[in-house]
Amino acid sequence: MKRFADLNEQEILALAISNEDEDNRIYRSFADRLRGAYPETAAMYDKMAHEEIGHRDMLLELHRRKFGDFLPLIRRQDVKGFVARRPIWLNRTLSIEATRKFAEEMEYETARFYRRAADTARDDSVRHLLRQLAAAEDKHESLAHELGEKITPKARAAEDSAARRVFMLQYVQPGLAGLMDGSVSTLAPLFAAAFATHNTWSTFLVGLAAAIGAGISMAFAEALSDDGSLTGRGAPVVRGSVCGVMTAIGGLGHALPYLIPHFYVATSLAFAVVAVELAVISWIRTRYMDTPFLQAAFQVVVGGVLVFAAGILIGNS
Repeated sequence: MKRFADLNEQEILALAISNEDEDNRIYRSFADRLRGAYPETAAMYDKMAHEEIGHRDMLLELHRRKFGDFLPLIRRQDVKGFVARRPIWLNRTLSIEATRKFAEEMEYETARFYRRAADTARDDSVRHLLRQLAAAEDKHESLAHELGEKITPKARAAEDSAARRVFMLQYVQPGLAGLMDGSVSTLAPLFAAAFATHNTWSTFLVGLAAAIGAGISMAFAEALSDDGSLTGRGAPVVRGSVCGVMTAIGGLGHALPYLIPHFYVATSLAFAVVAVELAVISWIRTRYMDTPFLQAAFQVVVGGVLVFAAGILIGNS
């Protein structure tokens, strides 16, 4: 791997051409991924890709005039410390806001690298070329920002609404289902063990086992329920992981107080934790599912109280 300072002018041009070509592909991948749900932003990235191709062609013409048709094979990963980019297939997982920010940052980072490299270059021609490249990247960054500003407020609002729906389908809904299942379904075994044994450590182990078991079960159930290809609910692994983790968290919340060795102190704290969990679930349903808070609270509390009472009755039998 070469240092940037050790590259000659031909290699710098070759690296700049490779850089522009890869940035074009990144913008094309953004446009392809966003075209269905975010047409205005996709059109913006099509324009950015076209600009990158134009600069690549200009650099190629300069290289031909100065060095001929042979272009050395040198890429970002061949130069130590050069600007790194996420692989295109990973870029496809970025949210709409993260994608917009990425587009501006990628040009800024390249310009900054060229500028710093120019400050350390000893050869006048290399220094001049690096500064030209930095100026070109500055223009790209401005173009990215300006094109982003040209998206109409109505189109931006529609795209933001679509992004919110995607977030709901891929994260909030499986997370909420897991939190509700973990918080409610583990109440019965936990409090049955608590009132049957009055042993805090045994109760904690039962709660821990119930939480982990429910988390694994919910993770597989969510992941295998839908591949996301038609519903837009996202990758099964992501949904399953979100659902499983939130299920385990919901179950562990009221199990952790039983690490306290005093039974009645631990049980009182567990009661308080359960109340907080049910309130949080009600708030999430109100915030993201457009359910009135009192209605959400009533639905969640009734279910929680029934399971809670069942556990106490079984434990005292």
